[in-house]
Amino acid sequence: MKKQKLILISFFFLLFNNIPSVSSDHNYFLISGKAKIIDGDTLKINNKKIRFSGIDAPESYFFGKKQLCVLNDVKILCGKLSKEKLIEKIGNQIVNCRIEKNKDQYSRLIGECFVKSKSLSVFMVKNGYAFDYPKYSNGKFRKHQIYAKKFSLGLWQMQFEYPWIWRKKNR
Repeated sequence: MKKQKLILISFFFLLFNNIPSVSSDHNYFLISGKAKIIDGDTLKINNKKIRFSGIDAPESYFFGKKQLCVLNDVKILCGKLSKEKLIEKIGNQIVNCRIEKNKDQYSRLIGECFVKSKSLSVFMVKNGYAFDYPKYSNGKFRKHQIYAKKFSLGLWQMQFEYPWIWRKKNR
């Protein structure tokens, strides 16, 4: 009976605490906690910078430059807009990220992050505030991008450059 109570208490503690956690597996590991949003495809949890794998969002700050989009002849800070949408989506909720073993070229952790089991990458692409990044996605988010483009959601109602093209021009 004591063993069952201990297991139940342990389960309850793990399920209902808000303490950030790290666990491991063969192909990935998990990081959970409150997030600080860096931009539309990057955040920090427990002071660890995590870049969303397979998507790319406009730059809010890249070598001192901010990416602009144009809507009805008005210039818009689309990197800032993308970041704000991610902040709005996450709010004060716990974010859970599945981190891949390999880091990106800037030594950031890369992975897919979720709020209440919903992918933030899917949310950002499907609502038009980030893009499927073909170089790294293997088309994982392509159908969500097609949806956003079809319904002119988010950045798809503006003139923009894909972030990877914009970065190449602004290094």
